Amino acid sequence: MNLTIRLLNQCSKPSGWLGRMNLWSMNRRHSKLTEWGLKHVSIRNHGSILDVGCGGGRTVARLAAMATEGKTYGIDYSEASVAASRRTNRKRIAVGRVEILSGSVSHLPFPDQTFDLVTAVETHYYWPDLNADMREILRVLKTGGALIIIAEAYKGGKHDQLLQRLEKLRGLMHYAHLSVGEHSELFSKAGYSDVQVFEEYTKGWICAAGRKPQ
Repeated sequence: MNLTIRLLNQCSKPSGWLGRMNLWSMNRRHSKLTEWGLKHVSIRNHGSILDVGCGGGRTVARLAAMATEGKTYGIDYSEASVAASRRTNRKRIAVGRVEILSGSVSHLPFPDQTFDLVTAVETHYYWPDLNADMREILRVLKTGGALIIIAEAYKGGKHDQLLQRLEKLRGLMHYAHLSVGEHSELFSKAGYSDVQVFEEYTKGWICAAGRKPQ
């Protein structure tokens, strides 16, 4: 049981050698999920983009390759994740197209109205205060800018039986387990407009998106 809890904690805040292995695995496992999710949002060549909970940095690299004339930022509160993401994006960092920062979603180190797009892949489960953190992201979005949340675990999804078996263990740690409808409500209550939720049940994937109102 202790080992299982340690592994679950590594998903929220990787550290040490186990964290490095987990980051490598997440980069590989989440690639197709991320590709699917990003199809539901438009990414402009010159856009300013933030990836919250950037992990091993693969999503940052994908976003930078799409916004070829813009700048992509990644932020994570895990030192191991920041280091891994910087390694993954070292060439883009060197030419000024990517920047990776240490920090929390609860206190983003950016001015108001900074980003055209904010992404969060497999991370919102662990945010300290989900409702307040959604509003903090809204603050740094430009008017009309979008937030997209991409995940492979949600209430009522394909992996529900596994999630239920882990429920008692996850009760020992902070974890948000939302249904399709609750994802939509999360965005709306935080002040987002044009809210949409997409589900790929056969794979257990969900994607929720909303915009900062005009």
